[in-house]
Amino acid sequence: MPDFQIREARREDCELLIELIRELAVYEKLLHAMQASPADLERSLFDEKSAHSVLAYEGDTVVGFALYFFNYSTFVGRKGLYLEDLFIRPVFRGKGYGKKLLLYLAKLAHEQGCGRMEWSVLNWNAPAIQFYESLGAKPMDEWTVYRLDADGLERLGKR
Repeated sequence: MPDFQIREARREDCELLIELIRELAVYEKLLHAMQASPADLERSLFDEKSAHSVLAYEGDTVVGFALYFFNYSTFVGRKGLYLEDLFIRPVFRGKGYGKKLLLYLAKLAHEQGCGRMEWSVLNWNAPAIQFYESLGAKPMDEWTVYRLDADGLERLGKR
């Protein structure tokens, strides 16, 4: 594997992270839903510390990123790591970099005493599903994700 490394994102990486998130949004056919700005990331990652991110490099070239946060399971009685996004730029796929990022986060979750690590994947994303299952991840088919967006939160918040 060429000179591959993973490092924690720094405040000055927020523009780069937005670029990578935009590439992910295009890949997932969700560019219309992207609203995040570098200022949003700076606030969330470094001021509030409500999320964390790592960048993956081949030499001096950024090949991808992962963004995650810690949640809590009442059933397990411990925190968990929730992987919000993992993205490897298409030209760098097939080199094992996605696996390296996922293993990095699994090790981090283990070291942090997490009871589990979870993430979501779009149903149509067969390559990602195949990749996750090859690592032993299991789909949670009996669960359905629900969401209140900003408009829904505002509406309910005014009740």
